[in-house]
Amino acid sequence: MMTLLILSIWGCMPELSKDCIDMTNASSTYLGVIIGAIIGGIITWWVYNTQNKTEKMQDKMLDKITELEMMHIETLDRIEILDKNHDMSLQSILEMDKNVKRLVEEKG
Repeated sequence: MMTLLILSIWGCMPELSKDCIDMTNASSTYLGVIIGAIIGGIITWWVYNTQNKTEKMQDKMLDKITELEMMHIETLDRIEILDKNHDMSLQSILEMDKNVKRLVEEKG
C-alpha cells in the first residue's frame, strides 16, 4: 500500500518498479531535489565545521594575545618602578657628588 502511494507520487522509475520503461519528469525532479538536498546538507555541514574550527583557533589566539598583553603591561610597570629607583639612586649620587665637591673646596 505504502509502496504504491510512494510510486504514484514519485512517478515511474525503472529502478523501483518493473513495469516502467523510462523515468518520468516528476521522478527525475524528485530525485534531483533529494540528491541536491543531500549534497547541500553535506556542503553546509562542511562549511559550518570549518568555520567552527576556525573560530576556536581564533579564540585561542585572542586568549594568547590577551595574556601576552598582560605580561607586557606587567613588564612595563616593573620597568617604570626600576626607572624610578634608578632616578632616586642617581639623585643620591649627584647629591653626594655635590657634598664631596663642597668638602674638597672647603679643604682646598
